[in-house]
Amino acid sequence: MNHDGHMHGMAMAPPPSSAAMNNGTGGGSGMMMNHRHMMMHMPFFWRKNTEILFSGWPGYDNLGMYILALVVIFFMAFFVEFLSHSTYISENNNADHVTTGLLQTTLYGLRSGLAYIVMLAVMSFNGGVFLVAIVGHSLGFLVFGSRVFKKMSSGKNLDLPPMSCSC
Repeated sequence: MNHDGHMHGMAMAPPPSSAAMNNGTGGGSGMMMNHRHMMMHMPFFWRKNTEILFSGWPGYDNLGMYILALVVIFFMAFFVEFLSHSTYISENNNADHVTTGLLQTTLYGLRSGLAYIVMLAVMSFNGGVFLVAIVGHSLGFLVFGSRVFKKMSSGKNLDLPPMSCSC
């Protein structure tokens, strides 16, 4: 940490103790540091007390918010599959390539962003989040990508290229 309180580099040292802040003379800044101890889980765990995507969300000891978080992750994964298998850009609109290209680019960015958000949610290492993400992607593929609910293929290409892992 430099003199103006900014940290540089990747390594983070633990916060200084109050004695170190005062240099043992009582002449420190007099400010109390209130740090919340956060623990990052590396193996999967199966508790509702977790943080997904945002600090404090869905909260602790709140089963309703945890279930809401799982539903949100499920529908984001389901929507990623919808976007991956959509064929709603009309081929009759080929005269305006710029508009079609901008629409495809917007859909591609939305799909990529949602896929990364789902990935970050799974990186909370909560088993429930992992399962609903997999189920959301699977059911989305079943509905939009598999042959179960599709009519005979008309030979039309998808609006977006297939998903690729950028990991």
